Amino acid sequence: MIEFSLEIDAAGLMCPLPLLRLKKALTSLESGHVVKVIATDPAAHLDFGVFANQSGHQIIDVTKHEDRQIFFIKKK
Repeated sequence: MIEFSLEIDAAGLMCPLPLLRLKKALTSLESGHVVKVIATDPAAHLDFGVFANQSGHQIIDVTKHEDRQIFFIKKK
């Protein structure tokens, strides 16, 4: 089990809302903290991947459960 500081339930939201919620959450956290994001948008992995590459944050795990993707993202 991955420890996280904050969970965002973005299920049912489409691009760009899951990414915007992640960005907002990361601004409230200190470096090294982890955010768990639950998303149903099939393109969320693309959006989060590009964002992580551009911002320096790290996607430490991604899992899929039925129609949900669960991301754990560590703030740089």
